Amino acid sequence: MRYFFLVYALIALIVVGIFGFRGQHFSKAPIRIFPDMDEQDKIKPQKPDAFFADGHGSRLPVTGTQPRGFNEEGAREIGGIPEYEFGGQPGYYYSGHIGSYYGTGMPEELGLTEANAPAFIKRGEERFGIYCAVCHGKSGDGLGITSHYNIPGIANFHLDAYKSAAYPDGRLFNTITNGKGNMSPYGYNIPVRDRWAIIAYVRTLQAAKATPAAAQ
Repeated sequence: MRYFFLVYALIALIVVGIFGFRGQHFSKAPIRIFPDMDEQDKIKPQKPDAFFADGHGSRLPVTGTQPRGFNEEGAREIGGIPEYEFGGQPGYYYSGHIGSYYGTGMPEELGLTEANAPAFIKRGEERFGIYCAVCHGKSGDGLGITSHYNIPGIANFHLDAYKSAAYPDGRLFNTITNGKGNMSPYGYNIPVRDRWAIIAYVRTLQAAKATPAAAQ
């Protein structure tokens, strides 16, 4: 039994010797058996750093850097991202609603014409490929890569339930903005104009699917 107490006392002495008493202050760095990423090679925001000649850890952006979500005043070109176009304003263009109902059709604010509509749909195809195809598939049939991992509830846009008669454009805009079911909201990632471009492309996919091959 005495050996037990001797071993116990020895272990306690080793623990105290390595870790110290609770509340004790050390001038040296502590010994961490499990560091848990306490020490990392990084610079915290607004902290000084001797690596740079001016002693500032934060660096100025590279010349010509454009903050995400901002463009020159009035810039509304396809692909442009004016900061106010991430939403928050009333009206069909920003919400998908007309009064208490979902609207349908492309908003007037887009300024679509026969001349610029193809480029607008092309922009929608590009954005769809970036944000949507991973789940909904390139053709919008719901067979994207995530479908192979048994992710439930992925919409197949070619079903009648998702066509404009049953699922108005404004409702689709609202789903992209706020998410639905397992789908996360994209209102903070995709500008308003690009959301409408995606909707236009989805409607194009649906129309192409419904058109007989001989008529294409």
